[in-house]
Amino acid sequence: MVRVSTARMSSSTPPRVFTEREVAPHCSKDSCWVLHGTRVYDVTTFLRMHPGGEALILRRSGKDVSPELEGPPHRHSENARRWLEQYYIGELDRDSGSDEAQTLRERRKASEQTEGETAEQMTDVKVKEEDENDPYRLCNSVDLDKDLVDWRKPLAWQVGHLREKYDAWVHQPVDRPIRLFGNPFLEAGTKTSWYWVPVVWLPLVFYLTWYCCTTLAKGTTKLVLTSDISISIPIYVFPPLFLMGWFLWSFLEYCIHRFVFHMKPPAHNYYLIMLHFLLHGQHHKSPFDGSRLVFPPGVSSLVVGSLYIILRNILPEIFALSLFVGGLCGYVVYDMIHYYLHYGSPKRGSYMYTLKAYHVKHHFEHQKAGFGITTKFWDRPFNTLIPDEKF
Repeated sequence: MVRVSTARMSSSTPPRVFTEREVAPHCSKDSCWVLHGTRVYDVTTFLRMHPGGEALILRRSGKDVSPELEGPPHRHSENARRWLEQYYIGELDRDSGSDEAQTLRERRKASEQTEGETAEQMTDVKVKEEDENDPYRLCNSVDLDKDLVDWRKPLAWQVGHLREKYDAWVHQPVDRPIRLFGNPFLEAGTKTSWYWVPVVWLPLVFYLTWYCCTTLAKGTTKLVLTSDISISIPIYVFPPLFLMGWFLWSFLEYCIHRFVFHMKPPAHNYYLIMLHFLLHGQHHKSPFDGSRLVFPPGVSSLVVGSLYIILRNILPEIFALSLFVGGLCGYVVYDMIHYYLHYGSPKRGSYMYTLKAYHVKHHFEHQKAGFGITTKFWDRPFNTLIPDEKF
């Protein structure tokens, strides 16, 4: 079986040539190759990311996926086609399947390998000087010489100079990690593992739920209407208030995603472009960077704290807390669902499967629509619903 390096091919590397016999064995989760015409792609690492699920690609492993790219039922977007090119590993030689031709090819490769040994040894010296764990060496998904930014340097200070080119650039996703800052402490602060969201916020959800329920259970909580009139608040009002808070969060989730994360910064404003990139642009540029799929607790606490202050100032304490804890729980679920939509493999036909397909279409094809993450509900009245399309 032919083994190919997991590193992406750079534009300066001559393409490898494979026979149909070499492509055929790569039809499993451990090694999955597909064809687009005569071009060969190793899509193993993309299986879990595919919005249609792993099975759709595995059924077509070793085969030409051109009909599926064109549709029906689903015609893939230009961004999806551009994404596929990141997994290109070589060309298919349909006329070299015989044993004799195969032997000649192997002899030719051996000769080329011998001629290139000196150059490879010089390259190895440079490689050893680099950090062997550097993810940039494992993922060469953009042309480092032609891209609008220098991927060898932190991007936060560069994107503002893109000006009017920024919007188009940031919505052309790539499969490579992003470094925002040169300072290691600043950089570490922008990355968060998914489990920190429930670890930080769920204890607060449980505590406030317990506090609200025990307070209401005493039967002494009253809503004062006038100096002479007050209404006793029973414990059974907590569940509807909790659900109302969750519903309120779903609206806030939609508004933040649409009007803050997807604002179009003025082309002349360097700092607004940089702010947009830090808040959400980097996620659209590298949508499968697992370290930046949930918000750092320090940043999200600003939103959580603001929501609490607003509710506490306009509502009585127990009402404010009940709505707040429902909204906070909704936020935790939102972040977990968002992570799962990028890295999970939901069962075909399930609600999560529908959401995954919907969200991936938002990243690759409909960046100005589909702002709902946990639900499509708010996309309907605001006319930002992505049209249904079967996979």
